[in-house]
Amino acid sequence: MPEEQNQTIMAVDELQAIIQRCQILEEADFKGEDFNLFQVAGQKCLEDGYAAQLLEVIQNEKNKVIIKSMGWNLICPLVRCIFMYKQEDDKREHCLKILHQLAQLCNPKELFLGLLEQIEQTSAEQVCQTVMLLLQPLQTVLLKLQNKKAYSVGLSLAMIMNQLTPLPVPYTKQQIQEDKLGLCQCCNAVVDFAKPFVNEVVKNMEKSSEYNDMELKEELLKFCMKSLKYPLLTAQLEQVEGIEEHPFRHFAIEIINILWDIRELIPLVFSHRKGKSPHWENQEFADIERKNSADSLACLSYLMFVQHFGIDCFPMVFSPSYLLQCNMMHIEVLLKRTEESMLSKGLDLFESCLLRMEDNSLLHQYLEFRDFINVPQDLVKVMTLCPIEHLRKKSLNILQLFIDKFDAEGKYTLFRCLLKTSNHAGVEGYIIKNIKDQIHLSLTACDNIWFTGHHLISLLDLVLLLPEGAETDLLQNSDRIMASLNLLRYLIIKDSESDNQTGVWTTLAKIEQNFLKPLHVGLNMSKAHYEAEIKNKKENRREAHSSNTVCSVTVSGEKMPAMTTEMQLQVLHSALFTFDLIESVLARVEELIEVKIKAVMDENS
Repeated sequence: MPEEQNQTIMAVDELQAIIQRCQILEEADFKGEDFNLFQVAGQKCLEDGYAAQLLEVIQNEKNKVIIKSMGWNLICPLVRCIFMYKQEDDKREHCLKILHQLAQLCNPKELFLGLLEQIEQTSAEQVCQTVMLLLQPLQTVLLKLQNKKAYSVGLSLAMIMNQLTPLPVPYTKQQIQEDKLGLCQCCNAVVDFAKPFVNEVVKNMEKSSEYNDMELKEELLKFCMKSLKYPLLTAQLEQVEGIEEHPFRHFAIEIINILWDIRELIPLVFSHRKGKSPHWENQEFADIERKNSADSLACLSYLMFVQHFGIDCFPMVFSPSYLLQCNMMHIEVLLKRTEESMLSKGLDLFESCLLRMEDNSLLHQYLEFRDFINVPQDLVKVMTLCPIEHLRKKSLNILQLFIDKFDAEGKYTLFRCLLKTSNHAGVEGYIIKNIKDQIHLSLTACDNIWFTGHHLISLLDLVLLLPEGAETDLLQNSDRIMASLNLLRYLIIKDSESDNQTGVWTTLAKIEQNFLKPLHVGLNMSKAHYEAEIKNKKENRREAHSSNTVCSVTVSGEKMPAMTTEMQLQVLHSALFTFDLIESVLARVEELIEVKIKAVMDENS
């Protein structure tokens, strides 16, 4: 008899021997040793390729009690063998049938724990395949459970999501199409797994609101909140050309549908709660819980107001300004993140809310809300610190959109705030240009008390000054200084001393003292410093007899990368050119002031 056949007989005989011994026992009389022997023999049958014989044993009606008590022990070797065989292999098909039989026959509680243990212990590379394999038997078992059903459903969903969360979310078109680890497919399979429990909640809510049903509803709500944070907050959810059925868009729609079915969609959009938020004695846990909830709600708002998932369910009775107010907290959460996927969602949500509004329609009182001050400051950080160019450009456009929506007093208040908090000369220059545009509007189109008279003088006190007097770094602040000089030049040209609508002529002495004179001194000091530096570099170059000497240079307090002497000289000459430019505009401003004053004096004489 061939050796292989001997091994077959041995493996199957061992199993049959244990089965025969246990058939004569009552279920209560099974010992720990019986469980161990059954597991070892069953595992050997599977590993040696005798799944067909094991299936016959499991399907035999006489073995029903044994399989009910002991069958769950086979889950681990069974899963291992399923992944070992190829898709078309008959042995794999036998293993899948065994898994189906175990789901029907085993003690639900024992099998439930066995399935969860298998999901928990699987490797990251195989977690999606394992979850998809075990979802159907897990669902079958949960539907059979009577006690602690809600808890068990919640535990299953939490375990699955916890295992998926460490996986990277496919973001590019190629990554989504490849779905290397199977995450896209797995997420949608998990939603299908949850549907019978959603239907159960819906039916029970139609009848009454029993405590157990509310528990199941809360577990489903927790699952939706986790799904909003991962993978949806990280996922790219725009339509992608070439992907007909975008897996994450489909998943997002399904999550929105669950929230609608369990009557939580609208309450979540308009509230800060996350189900029955647990009370944590540990403050660190409470902070994590609060942050997770904030991330999930921010993603939900993005799905509703940018992607318009579930928007048909949304009551169309709210003003655009109220919707902006509701979303500012979510926008703030997203803009504080550094990941491209989350930052772009925050910018899209902000833009979407602003585009619903008419220009000049947002009342200045909204700036009393903390979020309305924090969000533009976060936007400035994106504009100045984000390494992704298209997001920097978009944030600048959105800042302008935000400014445009406010009434005159709102614009005025916002300008004051940003001038005090931005700490960036480019942003300050941009705000000063906006101030100039508002003054122009006041002088030419409509009289506006906020950009003329004493209000404007108060604003000019923030604009027409050097932050550190004559010692201000003029190169680093050149954008702000040029914008301030251009504004002053405009005011001198547009507003005559006799009209003095802007009040600039009243405060001219103060402007000269705080801005023009220190600027003169600063320019002289800076030019002398940079000219001396140029002279030194040229002398050093001659001594070194080479223009390829590499050394460092400090500009605006920051050390530049290593450069040749020629490169350093270019930087220094560029700085001198900037100073010449500032000096020429300054001279033009002073000339205009002198001409205007002389003209008034001539009229009076």
